[in-house]
Amino acid sequence: MLTGFKNFIMKGNVVDLAVAVVMGAAFGAVVTSIVEGLLTPLIGRLFSAKGIAEMQWEGFMYGSVISSIISFLLIASAIYFVVVLPMNHMIERRNRRLGIDPDVKEESAEDPQIALLTEIRDSLQSRPL
Repeated sequence: MLTGFKNFIMKGNVVDLAVAVVMGAAFGAVVTSIVEGLLTPLIGRLFSAKGIAEMQWEGFMYGSVISSIISFLLIASAIYFVVVLPMNHMIERRNRRLGIDPDVKEESAEDPQIALLTEIRDSLQSRPL
């Protein structure tokens, strides 16, 4: 029972996901401080407000929405350039080293049931009514 749990936990996907959650939370705090400490005052001064959160139009607080969008875009771009792009390059180098061509798709063996059903369909279509 514990061996199965250990095997489940030690799978690469579970460990990678746990690391990603911890790193994402830590990185989210960094981006939040950059947005609130640097970008919010800069954008607020451009629009003559104390900060983005102060920006409003007839009671609609659109400044907080802009702040959230900026934070999301910064986190998404950082994850892409720091994690996704290097990982894709590593996978590409590994595939080249192993001689795997990503453009060539492996021919999958046709399921015998699909082949039989296709044969039956073609036979029925060729019969006169």
